[in-house]
Amino acid sequence: VQLQASGGGMVQVGGSLRLSCAASGITLSRNSVAWFRRAPGEEREFVARFFRSGGNTLYADSVKGRFTISRDNAKNTVSLQMNNLKPEDTAVYYCAASSRVILSSSSDFRAYEYWGQGTLVTVSS
Repeated sequence: VQLQASGGGMVQVGGSLRLSCAASGITLSRNSVAWFRRAPGEEREFVARFFRSGGNTLYADSVKGRFTISRDNAKNTVSLQMNNLKPEDTAVYYCAASSRVILSSSSDFRAYEYWGQGTLVTVSS
């Protein structure tokens, strides 16, 4: 199983980026898929997720209303559209997937088996 996160870059405050997580060896539409991030000197933080194969989504309060997680089942990808970016969104963003996630722990990074390598998002003021 491989997950490949892409789409990071540098953007100014208020700008937008779209991250993509492409998978091989796993069908993302049948799994819970999440985005996490780690800012410099900080712990890994939950951002957003799909729970299993349905449309059940969850967002961290800090990104609610600005970020949108979506799936493209034909391409076996999950994307994270990030709008109105703020300096505090600066981090390395990781996608993760697992078929074993339970709802109560779906925002816990320890629930996810497979991880992408991360893509850096830098928001400059």
